[in-house]
Amino acid sequence: MALARILVDGYSLLHNWPQLAQGQPRHSAAAREELIHALTQYRDAISTPITIVFDGAGAPPATANSPSTPQLEVLYSKAGQTADEVIERAAYRLSAFGEVLVVTDDFAERDTVLSLGGMASSCLNFIQTVENTLAELRRELKHRNRKERERFRRSR
Repeated sequence: MALARILVDGYSLLHNWPQLAQGQPRHSAAAREELIHALTQYRDAISTPITIVFDGAGAPPATANSPSTPQLEVLYSKAGQTADEVIERAAYRLSAFGEVLVVTDDFAERDTVLSLGGMASSCLNFIQTVENTLAELRRELKHRNRKERERFRRSR
């Protein structure tokens, strides 16, 4: 079965990725925006839809309106609800469409997702995967640009 979607516990991932938004509080709008930017690039590279879920009673008041698309959703849990609950419910509902990967360091959440037939990844493993994929993408882009520059020079 193909990977249908990646569900990310946003704050769990932010707390484990200190290279993002260095010097910014982990719950800040700047940190969230940098995470969204990194995962947008990753989503573009792998073509698998991603949903990022942040804890909170809706979006915090100072939150910039991040464009949410079917390919990269940004969600905030409602009052009285946790990101874990949203992720677990989504993992269950999406399982009919293919495998679902949940990214979190919450062991109880990972166990729940695994019992529902989904897959789970620790934040550190996922960060390494994202960083490796984006580094490979940069290398390919650099190589392609070099070849195009050479082709352009020869054609002049």
